Amino acid sequence: MPRHRKPISPFHRFNSSPEVIRLVVMMYVRFPLSLRNVEDLLFERGIDICHETVRFWWNRFGPMFAADIKRQRISRMRGFRQWRWHLDEMFVKINGETHYLWRAVDQEGEVLESYVTKKQDKKAALKFMKKALRRHGSAEAITTDGLPSYKAAMDELGNRQKQEIGRWANNRAENSHLLFRRRERVMQRFRRMKSLQKFASVHANVHNHFNTDRHLTDRQTYKTNRTAALAEWQNLMV
Repeated sequence: MPRHRKPISPFHRFNSSPEVIRLVVMMYVRFPLSLRNVEDLLFERGIDICHETVRFWWNRFGPMFAADIKRQRISRMRGFRQWRWHLDEMFVKINGETHYLWRAVDQEGEVLESYVTKKQDKKAALKFMKKALRRHGSAEAITTDGLPSYKAAMDELGNRQKQEIGRWANNRAENSHLLFRRRERVMQRFRRMKSLQKFASVHANVHNHFNTDRHLTDRQTYKTNRTAALAEWQNLMV
């Protein structure tokens, strides 16, 4: 009988331990720290690595960790219907040129989808919404701002009756941009669309993983949820 080979660990060619790599990626993606900030904080802990190593590790392992988080979340959420989505777009400068980062957020503040386009028209909105619907299924209500592109895209998709527009109805999505804006300032903007799309996706999944609704729970519940999130992070890609 053929022998089944043991899966090769993605960390097997690296001298540093998986625990250190996970710590580095978490610090850089989760918190508004620069590459050199992470290097200095790790040095205080007795871990001597270059800021370019931080860059390499987050580029190499960030998408892997994000994909593992998404797989686990989808398995937990299977059968659960997202009853309300909030869609919004924010402009992001790439080499002085305006691009748009479209984001879908659920009623609990978790980012469902992030998508970067050069334009803010119907075609871009349609592509973004098709991607979100394909990955996360349908929603009972979709809250947007007054951008005409949403209406045109939803008319073509046949779910125009689900759209809700209100003066403050979309605060959930707009507030979710704040964490990403903070990261954007620290990173001194982006250089390419591909880099923006990559970081937005990784940042969204890491945010979802550590989103423990701190303002809605008591201290003991928050500490329990935080401990569980950290334990799960340490077991990613094991």
